[in-house]
Amino acid sequence: MQIRALMYFDELVRTNSMRQAAENLNVAPTAISRQIENLEYHFGAPLVERSARGVKLTAAGELLAARAGRTLRELDHVQQLIEDLKGLQRGRVSIYANGATVANLLAPALAEFSLKYPKLRFTVTITSARQAVDAVNIAEADIAVTLFAPPMSGTKVRLRSEIAYDLIATPQHPAAAHAEIPLRTLADYALALPDQSFGFRQAFDALFEKEGLSLDPVFVTSSLEMLKELVLSGAAATLLPALTVRREIEAGQLLAIPLAGKTGIRTHVDLCVAPDRQLSFAATKLLDFIERFMRERTNRRAETKD
Repeated sequence: MQIRALMYFDELVRTNSMRQAAENLNVAPTAISRQIENLEYHFGAPLVERSARGVKLTAAGELLAARAGRTLRELDHVQQLIEDLKGLQRGRVSIYANGATVANLLAPALAEFSLKYPKLRFTVTITSARQAVDAVNIAEADIAVTLFAPPMSGTKVRLRSEIAYDLIATPQHPAAAHAEIPLRTLADYALALPDQSFGFRQAFDALFEKEGLSLDPVFVTSSLEMLKELVLSGAAATLLPALTVRREIEAGQLLAIPLAGKTGIRTHVDLCVAPDRQLSFAATKLLDFIERFMRERTNRRAETKD
């Protein structure tokens, strides 16, 4: 069985059209058809059913389709490792991240790293924390950088940095006069909070209940950008790690005020890789760099609070 046949089959599955697959691969439709026939001969079973509406996968075709994409990605990865052995200083890295880590952590890390290694190329996909970890597990991503990630198995956490939640408000907000905010005072403010799918929100609700306080946020949203905009407008304050609004804090638009005493809630930012997959030269260099970058950023924040 040839790799080309798998490539043609994978493209046919993706486009659901012999003609479109042929155009994308810059070959004749008959070439696609011939390679599919080769695969059917190899496996001894029909893989597709052709009709005027396009192609439909058989049960055997669906089974192969579920594995062909990953097989091709692994072969691309092997090609990169072989190039590394040749001493080629080039390569590509795929990073998946959830939105909260991008602007103030991942983007500056990638920008600085790219200046050191200008021949490397990067693909960054922004998604949920769970999808980022899943992408590492199925070899779609080399590295995942996540914040607010739920407990998940299957990946190796290369670095986990614990980050405290602060009250995030504008300099004009009444909270700005406090060095730290007691929980009871926090209950008096108009709040914008993440929805209850976030582990932090669940922990925060439990903390309020333990203290006998009622929690009635004015705004509830799953969007970090929405939270920031509501706070910037002065309509509410929120609770987030200062890391997620570092740019606005440095610009003087927002303040991060710690919660008083031991009532604080913490989350973690994770740097994840697959436990059983050897990374390429490019991905290994980037992984090491992001790890150092994360340590410096989170340590700097801890020193500032001390």
